[in-house]
Amino acid sequence: MPKAVANRFNKVHEPSVSKASTKKTGGSSSAPGDRAQNPLFNTERFGQHILKNPQVAQAIVEKANLRPTDKVLEVGPGTGNLTVRILEKAKSVTAIEMDPRMAAELTKRVQGTPEHRKLEIVIGDFVKADLPYFDVCISNTPYQISSPLVFRLLSHRPLFRVAILMFQREFALRLVARPGDGNWSRLSANVQLYAKVDHIMKVSKNSFRPPPQVESSVVRIVPIDPPPPVKFEEFDGLNRILFSRPNKSCHASFGHKGVLEMMETNWKTWCSAKNEMIDDSVDFKTKVNDILTETGFYETRPAKMDIDDLLK
Repeated sequence: MPKAVANRFNKVHEPSVSKASTKKTGGSSSAPGDRAQNPLFNTERFGQHILKNPQVAQAIVEKANLRPTDKVLEVGPGTGNLTVRILEKAKSVTAIEMDPRMAAELTKRVQGTPEHRKLEIVIGDFVKADLPYFDVCISNTPYQISSPLVFRLLSHRPLFRVAILMFQREFALRLVARPGDGNWSRLSANVQLYAKVDHIMKVSKNSFRPPPQVESSVVRIVPIDPPPPVKFEEFDGLNRILFSRPNKSCHASFGHKGVLEMMETNWKTWCSAKNEMIDDSVDFKTKVNDILTETGFYETRPAKMDIDDLLK
């Protein structure tokens, strides 16, 4: 299939006016109530903030350690303050941009340059767009798709080498949290099962025009290759129960009536599928408590459990 160049747009799920709070690379999400507009664009529609700090843009690209053979996926290029720097170092860039105005501005910016044919722009929603093969992902992430973006990247095959992603500071700190930290959560455990995550840089709100109401951070995500042979749905289901009350003991979390009923139903379904005999003489709550006691987690609090503990 011939490669589309920068001035040929692929309109995938073009955005509606009502979904208007995205934070972009070269443009970022405003917090609720922030009505400030960028003088270059009618940014109120998409709640954008232009990344104006060239040192920040250069540092983000340098953290990716790009190679001349790399194919890069950029989510939310905005006006291209990151994009033009990526194009200098990478073989090609696929940029997924929600705002057609920003895409047009980026196209104008690279027109007539040697990098022009290295850039493909897809206009649409990252969550719904078809993703190409890529070695590296760089993104100044729209706040409301932070979690979907991370898990979509980690589920993408083949695995990428590294992702350098900017998020709202609070979200970034939850990604990199460790057991015992106040930010250790279901999100932390689910992501760290499949990747190594590091906080690499803080970004001030003053790096944007107009400045958003929150600070940002950049994290590095390196997928574990090969990924662990664990079904994400099952691991996430476990964490959903445990981290609903992270400072309560495991037996308190599993002892909730609704949780026990759900688990017993699932267990019976599994036994039926495996042609296993069901011993109705044993109370299911007793069975659960026996397992927690045997594994040594009866009184353990999820807030203190690491990935190895959760996998047991």
